[in-house]
Amino acid sequence: MNETRQAVLEALADGPASGPDLAESLDISRAAVWKHIEALREAEFAIESGPNGYELAAVEAYNGPSVEFGLEAPFSIEYHDAVGSTNDRARELAADGAADVAVLADEQTGGRGRLEREWAAPSGGVWVSVVTRPAITPAQAPLLTLAASVATATAAREAGVDARIKWPNDVVVPVGDDGDYRKLAGILTEMEGQTDRVDWLVVGIGLNANLDADALPEGATSVRDEAGDVDRRRFVQRLLEEFERYRTDLDAVVPAWRELALTIGQRVRVDRPSGEVVGEAVDVTESGALVIETDDGRVTVAAGDCEHLRPV
Repeated sequence: MNETRQAVLEALADGPASGPDLAESLDISRAAVWKHIEALREAEFAIESGPNGYELAAVEAYNGPSVEFGLEAPFSIEYHDAVGSTNDRARELAADGAADVAVLADEQTGGRGRLEREWAAPSGGVWVSVVTRPAITPAQAPLLTLAASVATATAAREAGVDARIKWPNDVVVPVGDDGDYRKLAGILTEMEGQTDRVDWLVVGIGLNANLDADALPEGATSVRDEAGDVDRRRFVQRLLEEFERYRTDLDAVVPAWRELALTIGQRVRVDRPSGEVVGEAVDVTESGALVIETDDGRVTVAAGDCEHLRPV
């Protein structure tokens, strides 16, 4: 957002302010103040004119400027009413040299998950992909996926949802005590790099927010169904703020993930190219790999499709 426009908003957030007072405090003309006010109104900020000057009545819009306003994380927002895939757009930005950009859309028309699976992404959900350039090796990249799952689960829990994490990248809501769950969100991470470093990394997050669960695929749920509608603007802000917290403190990622994990302690089956592994999930390593206790001893799995099984 334009820095002067941001300053106008911050001034109005403290209470009504007249045009002359804004002009003086920001060292711009009264005409410039009026232009910024009109631009903010066009961006759907509810700015009213009263006897005491301009007043920010509410921030209810869901768009780039509204998410950037009050965001306590260093991301710029590229917003789309509709886009094929936020991850595809984020990859384009990364290839052009962008960093710390969150591509946000009200709707995705070509959303996808892991293994190119289709992901329904209608209006009302939270569909966001973050472009980042972390100073890490490719072996550490899974920690960013775990960080995103922790951030997503934390934001959902703040919204009143009993969100947990299923290894490696799903945010779910437990059903009963046997490891069953309904899927709330998925995370898709893509990257480009060299042997010893990551050039860029895109973390895509798709979350069923203000959607009816009965309109979602079988086995899915939504924030609306679990706890009622959420302010998506504030939800995205909290998600990005938590992601920033953990991407800048990778040592804190795995302990936080363990605290939210639904998979740990469950009997699981993990399908991988070299064959399936069945046993009890007992831990994750410091790089995010799943440790499974099998009949033949412990096996560490770095990647694969994980299914929770009913206890024997």
